[in-house]
Amino acid sequence: MTAFRSCCLPTAVGSLPHADPHLACDLVLRYLPEIPAWPQLPNRTPLENMYVQFFERFPGAVIDGDKVYVDSQGQFEMGLERLYTDYLDGATADYDLRPRWAAGLAEMRRRWTNLPQPPQAIKGQITGPVSAGLQITDRRRRPVLYDEVLADALAKYLRLVASEHERVLAEACRRTIVFVDEPYLSAVGSGFIQVRRELVSELLGEVLGGLRGLKGIHCCGNTDWSLVLETGLDVLSFDAYNYAETLALYPRELKGFLRRGGILAWGVVPSDQRALDGEDANSLVAKLLGWVELLAGKGLEREEILATSLITPSCGLGTLAPAAAARALALTAEVAGTVRSEFLDGVC
Repeated sequence: MTAFRSCCLPTAVGSLPHADPHLACDLVLRYLPEIPAWPQLPNRTPLENMYVQFFERFPGAVIDGDKVYVDSQGQFEMGLERLYTDYLDGATADYDLRPRWAAGLAEMRRRWTNLPQPPQAIKGQITGPVSAGLQITDRRRRPVLYDEVLADALAKYLRLVASEHERVLAEACRRTIVFVDEPYLSAVGSGFIQVRRELVSELLGEVLGGLRGLKGIHCCGNTDWSLVLETGLDVLSFDAYNYAETLALYPRELKGFLRRGGILAWGVVPSDQRALDGEDANSLVAKLLGWVELLAGKGLEREEILATSLITPSCGLGTLAPAAAARALALTAEVAGTVRSEFLDGVC
C-alpha cells in the first residue's frame, strides 16, 4: 500500500445535481482542493446515470433512456471477442469516458493544468460489477449478473475502464484514488438477491486488479464488511452517518485492514435533505468522534484511526437541490478542517 497520509482530508463520492459542469467543478475545487473528485451529473443527461455512463462500449450494449440492456445478437460475438483480446493485451485506450458521457470529467481535465494549488490526490469513480450486473439486463430483462458469460465479461470490461480512467486521472496528479461504487452490496446475502459470496469477491477482485493507485469500494448501505475488507482494497468508503455502528461488528477484519495501511472514508455528511437540515459542523464532528471511540473500544487507537481517514458525504449528492449540495460539500470541508486542527495538528 502507498504511504499516503489521508489525515481526514475531505473529498466526495461522485454525483452533484448541477446541469452545468462549470458550476459543479467550481464547487468541487472550492471545497475539496486537496482531493478534488470529478462530478457526475445525472441531471444533465441520462447518459450520466451511473448505470449508463460507463457502458457505452460494452459488447451488445443498447442504451434505453437511463437503462442499459445487452443484445446478444448481431455484432455481439465480435464485440465480445474484441473485449477479451483487449483484456489479454491490456489495451485500455478505447475504454475512456467521452465528454458527452462525462461533462464534469471533461471540464475538470481542462482545469487540471491551472489549479491554484497542486492537489494531494485526484479522485475518480466507476460503477462496480455487482451493482451494474444487477441493473444491466439481457433482452429478457434478466440481470446479467446471473449469466456466467456476461458477468465475467462485465468484470473484465470494467477492469479496462478502471485502468484507463486511472491513467487519465494520473495526467493531473501522480497519486490517484478510484472508487468502485457498489450500492447493491447492501443487498448481497438478503432474500431478494441470490448471489454467491465467492462470485462477489471474484468480480470485485477482477476490477480492482486493474488499478495501480489507491483503489476503494464505496457502499452506501449496510453489508458484510468482512467480504469488502478482504478484497484487497485500499480505501473503504461507507455511509457512516447511517451505518457507522455496523463496522464495529468486524473488529478483526477492520484492525487488519488499518494495520496494513487501509483508509476509512467516513461518509459523515448526510446526503438526505431532511437529515442535512438538522446538522451543522459541530454536531457532525461530535458524531464522528463518537464513532471513532466505538472502534477504539475494539482495540484500535483514536489517533491511528483519524490519521488513516478521509471525510466525505455519505453518498453522491445528485438527488439534492444545488444549494443543499453546496452546503453538504461546505460541511464536508468544515468537518475535515476541524478534526485536522483539533486532533491531528502535529501528527499529519
